[in-house]
Amino acid sequence: MELAPMANLRKVLILSAALLLTSAVSAKPGAANHEANGLGLDQLEKLGTVDPRYQSYNVEMVEVTGGRFWAPYGGPKGEMHRMRPPLDLTAKRIRALAKNLGPAYMRVSGTWANSTYLPAEGEVVTTPPPGFNQVLTRDQWHGVIRFAKAVNAKIVTSFPASPGARNPDGSWNPEQAQRLIDLTREAGGEIHSAELFNEPTIPTHGAFPKNYTPENFACDFRIFREWARKAAPGMKLAGAGGTAEGSMMKHSAQSEAMGFLQSEDLLKANPGSLDIVSYHFYGNVSQRCGATTSLKDQALSDEWLDRTLLDAAFYGALRDRYEPGKPLWLNETAQAACGGSPWASTFIDSFRYLNQLGTLAQKGVQVVAHNTLAASDYALIDYDTMMPRPNYWAAVLWHRTMGTTVLASPLSPSPDLRLYAHCLPGKKGGVGLLAINLGTKAIPLGLGHRGLGWVMQASPLDSKLAMINGKAPAIDGSGKAHGLEGRKFAGGIELPGQAIAFVAVPQAANLSCR
Repeated sequence: MELAPMANLRKVLILSAALLLTSAVSAKPGAANHEANGLGLDQLEKLGTVDPRYQSYNVEMVEVTGGRFWAPYGGPKGEMHRMRPPLDLTAKRIRALAKNLGPAYMRVSGTWANSTYLPAEGEVVTTPPPGFNQVLTRDQWHGVIRFAKAVNAKIVTSFPASPGARNPDGSWNPEQAQRLIDLTREAGGEIHSAELFNEPTIPTHGAFPKNYTPENFACDFRIFREWARKAAPGMKLAGAGGTAEGSMMKHSAQSEAMGFLQSEDLLKANPGSLDIVSYHFYGNVSQRCGATTSLKDQALSDEWLDRTLLDAAFYGALRDRYEPGKPLWLNETAQAACGGSPWASTFIDSFRYLNQLGTLAQKGVQVVAHNTLAASDYALIDYDTMMPRPNYWAAVLWHRTMGTTVLASPLSPSPDLRLYAHCLPGKKGGVGLLAINLGTKAIPLGLGHRGLGWVMQASPLDSKLAMINGKAPAIDGSGKAHGLEGRKFAGGIELPGQAIAFVAVPQAANLSCR
């Protein structure tokens, strides 16, 4: 999310993040009956299912166009943004890396999308027209389509909200949206779903017209809905795309004075109009936006890990009131807003990321899209080196072991151990287990069956290198992953302190997994 003007918003975000330390509730995974046969994997009951593309990611629009995005740490004092060239989506390496994460949704959006201009065919544009801040070339969007096809991703997006995308009366003009739809079809692609705008709840920081109101959004959305029915009947409508209103961005007199809007006002104006209810969540803001502490010392605390539940409950309740039965998507999330704190790129953030995937699947969230694929400190892949970060390896292991059927958690043998279980992909009766040891002592896990295990560790915890089964995973020149061979076990494993394990038990004989 792009935040400017910054001073007042910094105060709101920092205060809200500090209050969360005492207001976040602990909601540890539920437990199933503990059988004598290890953790009783055969008895775990089905809780529900998630989308086959549950684990997804964002490619910010500014990654596609190039532009000033969150600056890496270590630059000049006070540097917030740095100019970046467009991400080369034709490169063999990044395609191979992204393919390991497929199938996925690739959300091409973000705050910069709110003011990005797409030229008409044959139009020559050297600078953004009035009312826009960036230009998306037609070739760049063709590249997005080709990339999505190559890596088994479906495209999710949003449209311009800025003054340049409006009629003389201030209402939204779908001309830019129509160009994008037409160009996508021309390229042989498809837009799976779209929000009208990115983060409409904070219009003062997203290039919206001045003094934008819920009534303005309600009018704009009706135009969007009617246009989409005719121009893109197969495209699903998502929204409202509010940000962390159950936690960091709670409504207050100060936020109202700053022009922040409430998702409830946006949703209740046009109830029953969406196919997907979407929201964003960040547990904190980074130092770039004025945070005085990075909260790294609390990265393994219940308060930090359970913050994501606050917003899942908040937006889930709004969904139930105004769009009952619709899928709930967390389509933008990471360690901290404004590009992430310095430790967002290290192993210690993998505890947050994987716990979030595990707990939200149990709460019925259908999609979790991490921000970003390869831009800034919270990215899965380092932009400059194209080297995977620990969260990338965590994502790959999740994809390989945690299928779409969500199971109840086994009874944990320790309060420091969080357990999540899914049916194992491609193996009837098999169970995949995610075990997160927050404590410093090793914990034995009796599994009662043979299987494969992958233990993730790092020393120190804020290392950018994560070891898997004692070895550093690697990517060769073509982007092929090495070092992910599971370690065989016969009956159980011992999970070291402050480590994460994925376990595949193909012979678990769980009846919910048939």
